[in-house]
Amino acid sequence: MKKRELMILVVGVLLAFNSGAQATVTMDWVAVGNAGNAADSTGYGGVSDVYQISTYEVTAGQYTEFLNAVATTDTHGLYNTSMNSSSYGCQITQNGASGSYTYDFSGRPSGTEADWANRPVNYVSWYDSLRFSNWLHNGQGAGDTEDGAYDMSLGSSVVRKAGAQVWLPSEDEWYKAAYHENDGVTGNYFEYPTSSDSVPSFDLVEPTDPGNNATFYDSGYTIGNPYYRTEVGAHENSGSPYGTFDMGGNVWEWNEALIGSYRGFRGGSFNGSGGYNLSSSGRFDFNPNYELNEMGFRVASVPETVTTSDVQA
Repeated sequence: MKKRELMILVVGVLLAFNSGAQATVTMDWVAVGNAGNAADSTGYGGVSDVYQISTYEVTAGQYTEFLNAVATTDTHGLYNTSMNSSSYGCQITQNGASGSYTYDFSGRPSGTEADWANRPVNYVSWYDSLRFSNWLHNGQGAGDTEDGAYDMSLGSSVVRKAGAQVWLPSEDEWYKAAYHENDGVTGNYFEYPTSSDSVPSFDLVEPTDPGNNATFYDSGYTIGNPYYRTEVGAHENSGSPYGTFDMGGNVWEWNEALIGSYRGFRGGSFNGSGGYNLSSSGRFDFNPNYELNEMGFRVASVPETVTTSDVQA
């Protein structure tokens, strides 16, 4: 399947910002430039710095590598049994006993491991996303989840630390990557994260996506049982102007916003309707401890050397 990338930022870089264990997870990044751009009329999207954001949502395969590195005991509840037991789950399977847990896709209902690994992880809490970010920040070693980009001992008061190398996007960082038109420091934004002001279609069109498509529910699923979630980037011509994919649909994505005692999320999901949910107006919040079939995330990081291109991969 072809994937059109509008801006490639060290695609396939192994994250190892701090010395440590050999990295196992490869993240694809896009640069989000135009530092100091204006917010839109809702007040969101203005960001003073250049940063990177992951091209795709964190996948079940990437999260499995994370679990195998840090959750042999799973002290912090990073695994949810619904990942495997629910028909909507990403089908990560926990094997063995506490102290020697391993994780794979052996409990999947059908298909191969590859059929499941490249779809977004779900049933993850806001706190899970911070611990995954800490793990990447710390070079993907064992047990490096409790400090780094975030000091998890602060509980509900946790905030991003100065010097963070990988983190959960702020609401403005997420919003800019999804909706800003990438036309300088303007306040110009699209209504949908598919580079369009028109409501996307929910069709998965192969072999070539005509554009403005997303994975959501509209009198039926984009894809149904057993997968429900499309592979990340499956709508290869429906990216944002910065080159991200699935910021509308597939899974809702946590962000850092503190809204009352809840945390923010945006973007819509495979199990929800389109329109408002996917739009720039669709702002939501939820209990940060909750882990649902529609919840996932992507990460952001410090900028690297940028190679700007327009390629078919």
